[in-house]
Amino acid sequence: MSKINSFEDLLVWQKAINIAVEVYKLTSKFPKEEIFGMTSQLRRASTSISLNISEGSVKSTATFILQLGHAKGSASELLSGFILSQKLGFLSLDELSNMRILIEEESKMINSLITAIKNKNK
Repeated sequence: MSKINSFEDLLVWQKAINIAVEVYKLTSKFPKEEIFGMTSQLRRASTSISLNISEGSVKSTATFILQLGHAKGSASELLSGFILSQKLGFLSLDELSNMRILIEEESKMINSLITAIKNKNK
């Protein structure tokens, strides 16, 4: 296992960045009247995942676990927003399915990291 020098070395953070990039691409096709609505909300939720991981990584163990919980909450918010967006016709079922896979994978990785941190500190 390679040494972690910064949050940028964390695969869970790298995947969160990739999710945010996908969100920006998908939401750029949303109706222009949604720029301050759903588009903005989904972009904030997506960036919140990586931001919480990076912020928590430089804090105490307890705070890192808390921040990872916030990141997981943002991932759930993002999925919920995409489900609504699909129902509103802003994206296709295939696009929703692809995002669901990415978000669920990220959530599982966050859970695994929380478990690993807790086990390391027992």
